Amino acid sequence: MHALLDELSRRKKQAIAVVADLIVLPIALWTAFALRLGEINPDITDYWPSFVICVCVAIPMFGRLGLYRQVIRYMGNHAMLAVVKGSLVAAIAIVPYALYVPSFPDSVPIIFLLLSLLYVSGTRFAVRAYVQSLIRGTAREAVIIYGAGSNGIELARLLHQQGEYEPIAFLDDDKKMQKSSMDGIYVYPPKQLHWLLKDSNAKQVFVAINDDAQTRRDILEFLEKYAVRVRLIPDLGELVAGRLSLASLRDVSIEDLLGRDVVEPLPHLLEQSVLNRTVMVTGAGGSIGSELCRQILRQNPRMLVLLDQSEFGLYQIHRELLAIAHKQDLKVPLVAVLGTVTDKPMLLRTLRRYSVETLYHAAAYKHVSLVENNIIQGLKNNTFGTLYCAQAAMDSGVNDFILISTDKAVRTTSVMGASKRLAELILQALQQESESTQFSMVRFGNVLGSSGSVVPLFLEQIENGGPVTVTHADVTRYFMSIPEAAQLVLQAASLGRGGDVFLLDMGEPIKILDLARRMIRLKGLSVLSEENPTGEIAIEFTGLKPGEKLHEELLVGSTVTGTDHRKIMRAEEHFVPWKELRGALKTLEQACETFDYDVVRKFVEGLVKGADIETQLGDLTPRAGVVNLKRSDT
Repeated sequence: MHALLDELSRRKKQAIAVVADLIVLPIALWTAFALRLGEINPDITDYWPSFVICVCVAIPMFGRLGLYRQVIRYMGNHAMLAVVKGSLVAAIAIVPYALYVPSFPDSVPIIFLLLSLLYVSGTRFAVRAYVQSLIRGTAREAVIIYGAGSNGIELARLLHQQGEYEPIAFLDDDKKMQKSSMDGIYVYPPKQLHWLLKDSNAKQVFVAINDDAQTRRDILEFLEKYAVRVRLIPDLGELVAGRLSLASLRDVSIEDLLGRDVVEPLPHLLEQSVLNRTVMVTGAGGSIGSELCRQILRQNPRMLVLLDQSEFGLYQIHRELLAIAHKQDLKVPLVAVLGTVTDKPMLLRTLRRYSVETLYHAAAYKHVSLVENNIIQGLKNNTFGTLYCAQAAMDSGVNDFILISTDKAVRTTSVMGASKRLAELILQALQQESESTQFSMVRFGNVLGSSGSVVPLFLEQIENGGPVTVTHADVTRYFMSIPEAAQLVLQAASLGRGGDVFLLDMGEPIKILDLARRMIRLKGLSVLSEENPTGEIAIEFTGLKPGEKLHEELLVGSTVTGTDHRKIMRAEEHFVPWKELRGALKTLEQACETFDYDVVRKFVEGLVKGADIETQLGDLTPRAGVVNLKRSDT
């Protein structure tokens, strides 16, 4: 029986409901006469027009009020309200006839109203109870689809076929679509979502709209107010490529919340430092490094050399790139080199052996708290790893060297930021000594989905029932997606003139507390707080970790100019000449080799912090409140 009901089209189910009402409405009126006259078989010969009136008025009224568009299995308050209104209008319509016929019992319209409410709603609740008893073990979950266009209709059909979900309504902003039926499912204006959720047991809204990022963000902001889990259809590119179907729904990501519109890349900038060149990426297995490799591969370099000290990370990206090259028929040789950027002989040999022309230096330790407690290793990898790579690049004739830097290098309060600021100073200084290699730095904030990002942590905490941990109520961060960041890095490399510091447009900083709240709400959950003691997920403040700042910056100085790309800016910043920097670096290098923490602490505090760097070169006295390096290296 369950299978038979499922096979019936929406139209046939609606027709059955109409026929049922055509039967029960006359029965309700006949019963009203029987009760009023006190007869089991009342004589209604003189009153037959009232039966015609009640049916002809009630059925169209029910239809206009949307009763026949309701899915009986999920019928709720909205359907009951339609029954009340329709029955009331039908009862009132009988009154003029009752006044016209002197013998017509005056109380029959009132009794009919009560009985029609009982019969019409009762038949539906009886059917609902029966259907639910049939499918109790395999009940479909009621869902609402936002977007009644082609994607929404196709999604509804796929969900019906899969059998796990039952689309009960469409929401759409297009007024032309509203109050219509799409494939048997009624289209409501979004403002009626509150009533839909009350009238049904729907707990999820599937967004079937693939418009621009701003439109999607507006929809998500609207849905945040409701206690529903929001899921999205895959991106259009995935659908077109055939890798995913519409039914491959995904949860809302941080990229969706930010709503950043992707700026189309400038083709000549994308390929200028890559096309027909041998390109090497350090840190190729990391978040940014691996995405750089993917995008570089698609620009047809002569050869792509991958360097990483993580065997597993290098294996993973090498295997993935081989698959991409095979699928897209890219004849690009891929070389995987297992090693560290602190190995100077290996770096020089690799660059010379493969005649590398462009080097993207993404290898770095980036976890602030870890580097705070591993000072020596952090400086060796981030600062001296950059120095060794730069010197090897100059000695082997590399044309372009691009450093992936960070906003934490600006007025830093952390060892990680200090180590990256030193790396920037090294490249700026070496540029004055280099005759063939052109050095550039690209500075940007957090990337979404990286191993150090707060977003995966929040998702894990929400899935585990909380609490979600936020360092401070006012902390803000810049965010950018990994693909967008890598794409802009490739284009910035082509804009370099030597010693450039490029800043990527990160948009407005995001308040981390607001981000946590939004992620909780869009999972269909609520925040547990004093104002909402019935919430599911609590937010706890853990305090800023050593080296962390409330707000990050991208600019050291005050001078910034535009470039050919509207999301890439060039900063004019002061730097230290190589002859002045070289001796200080030598002192620091020796201190790292001998684990002399006093010298390391004085150097980092004195050199990196502050605008007048030349003065600080000669003053290695530690200053209070700058960088706390009094800890042991593990």
